[in-house]
Amino acid sequence: MLAINFSGFSLEVGTDEAGRGCLAGPVVAAAVILPLDFSHPFLNDSKQLSEKKRQELRPIIEENALAFGVSFVMQHEVDELNVLQASITAMHRAIDALNITPEFIIVDGNKFRKYHEIPHQTIVKGDSKYRSIAAASILAKTYRDEYMEKIHQEFPAYFWSKNKGYPTIEHRNAIREFGATIHHRKTFKLLPEQLKLEL
Repeated sequence: MLAINFSGFSLEVGTDEAGRGCLAGPVVAAAVILPLDFSHPFLNDSKQLSEKKRQELRPIIEENALAFGVSFVMQHEVDELNVLQASITAMHRAIDALNITPEFIIVDGNKFRKYHEIPHQTIVKGDSKYRSIAAASILAKTYRDEYMEKIHQEFPAYFWSKNKGYPTIEHRNAIREFGATIHHRKTFKLLPEQLKLEL
């Protein structure tokens, strides 16, 4: 059973990101303020849910949230910032997008940068402990998946509709055969053989 609240503040926002470990596409973050009485039997960390359940929950979260925001940090910016800073930047921008100023921020993971003067707490595996972080994980994942399915139409050889940009064998084989696209992160090790030196 997920906890309702960490801080005791009624306007507590949960934030999480999706796509950190991908070779292609953006890092996407969401921030969600849920009413204290919100609950749903399926609500859980997005990684524990089927794609169908995530899609069912997304409109329920959006309709019931007091506020929510979603932000994209595109692959070129991930390359400029590094993936950790890109993730934190995405979470900040998702909070920027809220139409209510939160009183407290709870963050999935163990790294965050202070956001204005609002107190925050990082929580390892927070998406499996707190409802608002679980809700944010679902929004981040569904928005990112939708984007990857869209760019899959442009570059079908990379199977992004299936792998969503993660380093699967078929994704790496496509990079090996066709090279990197404009959507790939140039600072990431796209192929294992990039570690090997030709001597």
